[in-house]
Amino acid sequence: MGGTLATILAIEDDPSFRDLLKLHLQFAGHTLRGAADPEEGLRAILEEPPDLILLDLDLPYLSGFEVLQALKSDRASRGIPVVIITGRPDGEAYERCRKIGFEGFASKPLKREDLLGVVNKALDARTGKRRGR
Repeated sequence: MGGTLATILAIEDDPSFRDLLKLHLQFAGHTLRGAADPEEGLRAILEEPPDLILLDLDLPYLSGFEVLQALKSDRASRGIPVVIITGRPDGEAYERCRKIGFEGFASKPLKREDLLGVVNKALDARTGKRRGR
């Protein structure tokens, strides 16, 4: 398979989890850019909009809910699919995100197959294309 399938931005404050995401996504042919906090993530989106955003809910400065709200209410970013990745075990987080809008939701700990499944589904919905695994 030639080239990169998608450029993905992970807004995730845990560097070791970002590294794990990068490993899994590169395995599938994607490119991962990482942001350690919401400010860095929003700046990265403005500089070079990604094909998809992976968003942690528990972030410094702003919550993932606030970041999701900002992404979905801004014309420049509302079309970028967002996949929520969280360690929160409750359904409340899912419901709050659902009301704002997202294209995928996954719980930590995350298996490679689960991550790639939710990422590919969100990308497929955006482009209408099938992606390789």
